[in-house]
Amino acid sequence: MSKIIAVANQKGGVGKTTTAINLAACLAEAGKKVLVIDLDPQGNTTSGLGLNKDEMENTVYELILGDASIKQCIHETEIENLSVLPSNADLAGAEIELLDVEDKEYILKKEIDYVEDDYSFIIIDCPPSLNMLTVNAMTTAKSILVPIQCEYYALEGLGQLMHTINLVQDRLNPDLTIEGIVFTMYDMRTNLSMQVVDNVKANVDVRIYDTVIPRNIRLAEAPSHGMPINIYDPKSAGAESYRQLAKEVMNR
Repeated sequence: MSKIIAVANQKGGVGKTTTAINLAACLAEAGKKVLVIDLDPQGNTTSGLGLNKDEMENTVYELILGDASIKQCIHETEIENLSVLPSNADLAGAEIELLDVEDKEYILKKEIDYVEDDYSFIIIDCPPSLNMLTVNAMTTAKSILVPIQCEYYALEGLGQLMHTINLVQDRLNPDLTIEGIVFTMYDMRTNLSMQVVDNVKANVDVRIYDTVIPRNIRLAEAPSHGMPINIYDPKSAGAESYRQLAKEVMNR
């Protein structure tokens, strides 16, 4: 039985895709068999792991519409132990095409049931919105990991996300839990980053990871080379932080 974690925050630019890519890569580096599901039509997780999203024949879109099987849609990466269920811009139209589909909230879950036992971890990168794709992620996942950027508006939208999670727990997936919050883009040189961390801890009754992801140039560069940070610059502060986060996730 694999641990299925959705990385979700409807606020954009919080390091969600960066966290999905690098957490998955560091879990794979630790010897765990990992599947990453890219549910964002931008396809940044797909390209960030070295795949050409525009040349993918079978993606999440074909899977959701029933045009391809789950095994046809899973692609291997050059990273040992790491596979991807890719996406691209085609996925943007899925919401409209699913309007009349029965049990559309469970499409992804039904497909993942076929391969769940093949992986130790399944990491789902959600789109930066609370739409049907995100609901599919939350019915499939066992827990939600919430990245929060260390900036002034960090708490903005968090209440709405928690409300959505509660609705999914009540109506669609009673087993869903909140894995925890991870702070990203932390700048130890500023008082603001420390204040944001203290503010969130004081206002949110959710587990918070000890690991904090720093603001790091190498971390920002890695996706443009199609590599996770532990391969692009294994000794960087970003790589060490995501290895620590992977250890925390494994220990939980």
